[in-house]
Amino acid sequence: MEVSLDQIKQLREKTQVSISDCRNALIDANGDMKKAEGLLKEKMKEIAAKKTDRVTSQGRIASYVHFDSKIGVLVEVNSETDFVARNEEFCKFSQDLALHIAATNPEYIKEEDVPKEVLDAEEDKDAFLKAKCLLEQNFVKDPSLVIKDYLTNIIAKTGENVSISRFVRYQIGK
Repeated sequence: MEVSLDQIKQLREKTQVSISDCRNALIDANGDMKKAEGLLKEKMKEIAAKKTDRVTSQGRIASYVHFDSKIGVLVEVNSETDFVARNEEFCKFSQDLALHIAATNPEYIKEEDVPKEVLDAEEDKDAFLKAKCLLEQNFVKDPSLVIKDYLTNIIAKTGENVSISRFVRYQIGK
């Protein structure tokens, strides 16, 4: 099946995946845009899963200070090489994370970071995780995107393991 350039362009804008991957996904999905998106998501998850054991000893610290200077965030995002740490997509991701943390005030990075007794005390564990775990939250700039999926996209784009090591959020009076 032949897919149009407009379809490829539209899928690339939605997913930020390479043109060839978009083309192949559309061919495999027989031109069905939603199915192609699903195929790309699965492919990105597979790529990210293969890289999770790699050491991330490079990276950058991103910061965000709210316009009224009452909220500030520092977040450490790591990569395997300093080359990726200087990559434009990686830098944008780091900045987006800092802004997101300022807006949502998560307490933990991932579910595994939540103490068992805290999680056991919650009635609605899923709602708690969505509210308090950074990777489970919907991205403030694009609520259709979960932070862990955004991270997976960055891993797939850069070809390296990327991890969020730590963050701190300051707020005047708290």
